[in-house]
Amino acid sequence: MKQITGNKLLVKALKEEGVEYLFGYPGACTIDISDELYKQDEIKIVLPRHEQALVHEADAYARTTGKVGVCLVTSGPGATNLVTGLATANYDSVPLVCFTGQVPRHLIGNDAFQEVDIVGITRSITKYGVTVRNREDLGRIIKEAFYIARTGKPGPVLIDLPKDVMAEFGSAEYPKNVNIRGYKPNTSVHIGQLKRALKMLSKAKRPLFLAGGGVNIAHAQEVFREVVEKTQVPVVTTVMGRGAISTKHPLFIGNLGMHGAYAANMAVSECDLLFSIGTRFNDRITGKLHEFAPHAQIVHIDIDTASISRNIHVDIPIVADAKEAITKMAEYVEPCSTSKWLAQIDAWKNEHPLTMRPNGVMGPLDIFNAINEQFDDAIIVTDVGQHQMLTSQYVDITENRQIIMSGGLGTMGYGLPGAIGAKIGNPDKPVIAISGDGGMQMNIQELATAVLEELPVILCIFNNEYLGMVRQWQKLFYGKRYSMTNLRAGALSRRTDGEEYPEYTPNFIKLAESYGAKGIRVMKKEDIAAAFEEAKKNIKTPTIIEFIIDPEEMVYPMIKPGGTLEDMIMDCCSGQVELVTADGDRLNLKSKLCQLVSLSTIFESASTIPEMEIIAHEAEDSRKIMDYLMRG
Repeated sequence: MKQITGNKLLVKALKEEGVEYLFGYPGACTIDISDELYKQDEIKIVLPRHEQALVHEADAYARTTGKVGVCLVTSGPGATNLVTGLATANYDSVPLVCFTGQVPRHLIGNDAFQEVDIVGITRSITKYGVTVRNREDLGRIIKEAFYIARTGKPGPVLIDLPKDVMAEFGSAEYPKNVNIRGYKPNTSVHIGQLKRALKMLSKAKRPLFLAGGGVNIAHAQEVFREVVEKTQVPVVTTVMGRGAISTKHPLFIGNLGMHGAYAANMAVSECDLLFSIGTRFNDRITGKLHEFAPHAQIVHIDIDTASISRNIHVDIPIVADAKEAITKMAEYVEPCSTSKWLAQIDAWKNEHPLTMRPNGVMGPLDIFNAINEQFDDAIIVTDVGQHQMLTSQYVDITENRQIIMSGGLGTMGYGLPGAIGAKIGNPDKPVIAISGDGGMQMNIQELATAVLEELPVILCIFNNEYLGMVRQWQKLFYGKRYSMTNLRAGALSRRTDGEEYPEYTPNFIKLAESYGAKGIRVMKKEDIAAAFEEAKKNIKTPTIIEFIIDPEEMVYPMIKPGGTLEDMIMDCCSGQVELVTADGDRLNLKSKLCQLVSLSTIFESASTIPEMEIIAHEAEDSRKIMDYLMRG
């Protein structure tokens, strides 16, 4: 029987698995693999500028194509630079197979040059990780890695490849089948449990669907829409679940959670049945666990057994793939009587519509409106921060649009490499990245990758000169003490005690041009549409559009960490009244918490009148407060 090296078998395996793109960065322990890849042209090699960016690119490629993303890096720092990207993929259930070089077996454990125990380091952030110790196991391990990555709850798999193992000769055969003892992903739906859940749904007076990222991962959007329309049950989504149903659909309410829409959060708080699919109920959507959906029975469908009842106790657990479960639901569901419930939700929408306060200058909403108008078919990639939450609130995600981001880990620096990976996987679709000036600089070197790969991605930078989300917290909850968030701060500001700051650096336009990209700066709302039109003309080069944003722009609604879904800071919405303490803490008088803490209680219980500001955003509310104070 013909024998080949492990390096040759790896390349053969990648071809057998249908790998089209490999995102790789070379080094001493993988140079022989690089040499084998050089001898073929079926697999295209993308050479990024940093391993963290490399894994984000593979991640976005996987998210937007449904294929497994593949990475190759060398040992030591090459491997450890994967850690953030692996954790990002793990939290968001992205199928990756990452190959890391390793020193020869006899040097493992000897603190050899560029040796790390990468399997040990990443054990908690990968679905599976293994060091190949024997050449005869190589083919089986690679086959299993791809199977594990894409089945069940998808996730990243890491294979560590000692250099001497890969140099050994062995069988040229690559397995056709996989049989992993102890790993049998559930692909069926427990019909009995599902029918119990649907019976509960039919009896509910205020039912609500909660769609998480699992619906999108399973590509179940179409059948989910059928179920929603048949039942007439309204829908809220997590940030990662946005797009599970078109955001323009009349039964879509909005996102829930820390920056969720008022109507969506109120619907969760008042529903009597929460039918959740593909979400793990993390703290950003639940708020205080014991006050989440307090009136509701809860059904939870999830492919991951460990996610069910981990954070929120559920009444009917169903372990199943989202698409399989929803497809079965479509066979059995009946219309529900929801007209009164839908009227209540509409009333909440009208009471506090999701919008941003106009201030006469260009703001994020103007940019999102332009994107909604000009790009019917697109992939939207966000970085992490204020712009991410605003994008998830205001950019329409329809049947022809997809949004991807780092949701579970919240990884700054994802936006630019994410756009590259998405565009490589979807060359015929417009790809728009939306980043802050902070996040963009974390992987700005990938502009070189985008230029060399001739990728016409549109990179929107919301430049407010601050780390905006942290600044927002500092403004609302830390008395406007803007520590470590001003991106112009440095020696000059320290020397002048904050009186002087240098010009912002970098000049993004000049930086773009230095890489061979196009740079456009937009300062007025009248110029937004023209900037996007100009970017569309670049068919082989990326375009940076730098939008100058007021640092006072905020993301509302917002729930203070530790609050409930009903304790929302609403900004300037109708009827909003807030108490603002001397420390900058805000108490929204429209919340249930504040129904227990009235103005009279505060004044009567205090030995001295506390220093605070009462803010009313409606003239009528101002008059009522003044009358109350004048009456003593």
